[in-house]
Amino acid sequence: MNQVIIRQGSVVVEQIPAPEIRSGTVLVQVDHSCISAGTEISGLQTSGVPLWKRAIQQPDKVKKLMRIAASQGMSHTRNMLKVRTGAGQPSGYSAAGTVIEVGEGITDLKVGDRVACAGAQYAHHADMIRVPRNLVVPIPAGLGFAEASTVTLGAIALQGVRRAAPTLGETFVVFGLGILGQLTAQLLKINGCRVIGTDLNPVRIAMAQELGMDLAISPREESGIQAALRLTEGLGADGVIITAASKSSLILSEAFRMTRKKGRVVVVGDVGLDVIRSDIYEKELDFYISTSYGPGRYDPVYEEKGQDYPVGFVRWTENRNMGEYLRLVAEGRLNLTPMISRVFRVEEASQAYAYIQEADVKPMMVLLSYPKPEPFSDPVRKVEIHPRIQPSPGGSRKIRVGLIGAGDFAKNMHLPNLQSLSGSYVLQAVMSQTGYNAAETAKQFGAAYAATSYPLLLQDPDVDAVLIATRHNTHADIVLDALRAGKHVYVEKPLALTRQELERIESFYDEASSLGNPAPVLMTGFNRRFSPYAEKIRSIVASRSHPMVLNYRMNAGYLPLDHWTQTEEGGGRNRGECCHIYDLFTFLTGSRVERVRVSHLRPAGNHYSHADNFVATMEFADGSVATVTYTALGSKAYPKEQMDIYVDGINLFLDDYRRLTVTGSKVKGIETKISSKGQREALERFAAAVLGGEEWPIPLWQQLQATEIALEVERSLSEGMMNP
Repeated sequence: MNQVIIRQGSVVVEQIPAPEIRSGTVLVQVDHSCISAGTEISGLQTSGVPLWKRAIQQPDKVKKLMRIAASQGMSHTRNMLKVRTGAGQPSGYSAAGTVIEVGEGITDLKVGDRVACAGAQYAHHADMIRVPRNLVVPIPAGLGFAEASTVTLGAIALQGVRRAAPTLGETFVVFGLGILGQLTAQLLKINGCRVIGTDLNPVRIAMAQELGMDLAISPREESGIQAALRLTEGLGADGVIITAASKSSLILSEAFRMTRKKGRVVVVGDVGLDVIRSDIYEKELDFYISTSYGPGRYDPVYEEKGQDYPVGFVRWTENRNMGEYLRLVAEGRLNLTPMISRVFRVEEASQAYAYIQEADVKPMMVLLSYPKPEPFSDPVRKVEIHPRIQPSPGGSRKIRVGLIGAGDFAKNMHLPNLQSLSGSYVLQAVMSQTGYNAAETAKQFGAAYAATSYPLLLQDPDVDAVLIATRHNTHADIVLDALRAGKHVYVEKPLALTRQELERIESFYDEASSLGNPAPVLMTGFNRRFSPYAEKIRSIVASRSHPMVLNYRMNAGYLPLDHWTQTEEGGGRNRGECCHIYDLFTFLTGSRVERVRVSHLRPAGNHYSHADNFVATMEFADGSVATVTYTALGSKAYPKEQMDIYVDGINLFLDDYRRLTVTGSKVKGIETKISSKGQREALERFAAAVLGGEEWPIPLWQQLQATEIALEVERSLSEGMMNP
């Protein structure tokens, strides 16, 4: 399908795989979409700014990059920058079309419904989009797709007016008469207000007056403040709504000064927000920010998970604002016709963006139209990117990998490592839920094709192994599907989030063993055991004559409790991250765990989670005792991971995988300039097992044990939460 992509200052239309339906979403065949002449053009121009200039403008990000470089090295940092700066980004956040598929849990929409869609993450300029339910509204009868595609801009303007709370007979100034200002002026008139508008462009002023605006202020001819006072008989405006865009705070200051005592000012546009106290103090003004489409915006529970706000407590959500805007347009109370400057076909997107930037008279709204799909045609969820990769006759065999899940970690860590191991690996396919991400990643890393459905990779005979880097709650199901398809599996930790999932994986191998069938290699990404530090420690303690005491400290740092790793998608930080340490203990002891005990902190208040602050002690069959202290309470300036080991008169101290100190032995420690946690080495060992038939890098029982420990710790943490 076609999708508009912004890449380094240019607009291109590319073929990407269509999205796959998900629970709580609808799949929409787009008929029209609306280009935002402000937000999108700004994003286009920013994408063309050289990296060094962006760095000057964003010093905080430069500091962050410097910290990453110091910790992980320049090579990793360069790879990360290359991925981020080279990738294109989707554009668009307002569209309308026809529902072609409905996800589980949605009962009030059906296939064939005409809908309008919003959201910068979803309502892109593309033939087909997948949108969560709360960002979709039905289109009223009689309203065309073209007008309905402006729904996002309409909801933004409507929310700004709601924040101003206008009443009959009040006088409002609208500062900036672009599309949002034009809509705002009309909405204020509907509310029975007297509307004064101001803009540097006289053409916009004339349009607003044609559409019902009462009075105008021409800033080129007179002071806006004095004009506002003159037009309000010296009282000042009851309120000002700012829909202009400017880096300067002068607009805000003027808005305050043209407002009456106890008036209000609402900022909708992107303007400077430096407040001069004297502008607002004596008048005791109310100053409001209007957040986009309305309540629910930027709340993932509302937008992505579909949790609505009760109408008795939140009358106007972003979804209800969208619906009300369309109703006003359908009833003819809002006139959009003069504001739609031109309609371009989606294939002409680059011309459309150029027209917005170069037209003699700056256009208000520019729309894109989309071709009608062929009848009975299924969405295409696989797109060829590079010539298909085939094994070379007589050449050295390589593992043809299908990547499932193309998030930041996969792109910044796994894919560069696969490239560096080109003697063993070749990237066959990239799968991501979002087609543009799949296609962009496939292009950057040379994959044969991109897809939005992982079964397509499992059905491909040219995929030997899959690397799974999706959200944690999907791991176990994809692992089992891949194993049953005969694919070798490298899955990012955790292997599973529940005992039932783990038992299903174990049963697969038990059944294969009982039937005498060779089974694919399974490797969980417990990479720390493959670091040079863990290997060195293992060599030192391998000949020990007594059990060990191991004490690991994980200064994990604070994560907000609504971060995805803390939700059901991530399974929490114990199962999602601390499982690394349970595997490391298993690796170093080589022993079965016999007992797990857990103590956790009871934080004061709800900022910290008790599940992020705990001490877990493991007793192993060989007599060793291992303790991990996992906490989110510490400073990020302190090393993240440290371990002390006491054994046979020897002390070993591991400092953040950058230094190993050995005391009480002639064996020397090791030190590296950057943190070395074994990610590349893990892929090397996986390749050796798949290609060379060597033993599994991590025996199955050890992968299961590390996961079982995590599940037992989680059980204890859950019981502690229920029984304070």
